[in-house]
Amino acid sequence: MPRPGPFDFPADHGPHPEFRIEWWYVTANLRDAAGRDCGVQWTLFRSALAPPGAGPEGPWAAQQAWMGHAAVTTPEVHLSAERLARGGTGQAGASVQPFGAWIDDWRLTGPTPDRVEMVARGDAFSYALTLAADGPVVPQGEGGYSVKSAAGQASRYYSQPFYRAEGQLRLGDAAVQQVSGTAWLDREWSSQPLAEDQSGWDWFSLNFDSGEKLMAFRLRGEGAPFVSATWIAADGTPTPYGGTALRIAPLREAAVAGRQVPVAWSLALPEKGVDIRVEAVNDAAWMTTAVAYWEGPMRISGSHGGRGYLEMTGYD
Repeated sequence: MPRPGPFDFPADHGPHPEFRIEWWYVTANLRDAAGRDCGVQWTLFRSALAPPGAGPEGPWAAQQAWMGHAAVTTPEVHLSAERLARGGTGQAGASVQPFGAWIDDWRLTGPTPDRVEMVARGDAFSYALTLAADGPVVPQGEGGYSVKSAAGQASRYYSQPFYRAEGQLRLGDAAVQQVSGTAWLDREWSSQPLAEDQSGWDWFSLNFDSGEKLMAFRLRGEGAPFVSATWIAADGTPTPYGGTALRIAPLREAAVAGRQVPVAWSLALPEKGVDIRVEAVNDAAWMTTAVAYWEGPMRISGSHGGRGYLEMTGYD
């Protein structure tokens, strides 16, 4: 992937059909009126089936496939749902002005990405949240160019980690709950898959009580994991890190969906005085979607306190 120039906003908030894969990915760490932890996920994936202009024309022949994932996680339960759509009919898509990303009646919409409504539902849950940004969009990697392997695979990647979230959540037949907290949007697009020897990733988005934040991932493969991170100051100033600057190691595994999955981790970024333990709110946060993975809210302790989210793939 050629190294691009700066992001072009607002256009880059919308779709990039010339790239093979893309997503709008929101995770939220919430609490109810009693102070109980709860996590929410909302994701829209776009996948190009052919280059723009290739293949037959018409709404039913559109060469974009869309997939939505939604989930709610509490200490006692993890619930997930999935939606699939073909582009071109209006069933799923994304727009720039006004901003929107949607699949069926799931939506992430607003006049701009700074203030959006996020809505989704499954058989046993529903939520409707308002997300309002009180900080800037943050480029990940080197100015938004996020390298994923020693061979040079890369993506365009930015985040909005400064959302304040509030709204309503329903679980099963229980009464609707008022919830509030923080949310984090990730936007990423690329035409490059991971390197052939990479089998999956462990991705962290961490909100510290101090107002600072940390995005970190490690991509697992045949050799040493490929590690990258971005330290985000309370004012949104990013500092990228790679190589050995960040140390990530699993501390505890749990039996989840018939496999062993690490659900507690140690992360250390000595340059910023970070030495923390990150532990799952619910060990069993397994996404029973077409492509299965682990995704759930985390509690942070140690040198910094806070809450965050962890996504893990490739634990087959």
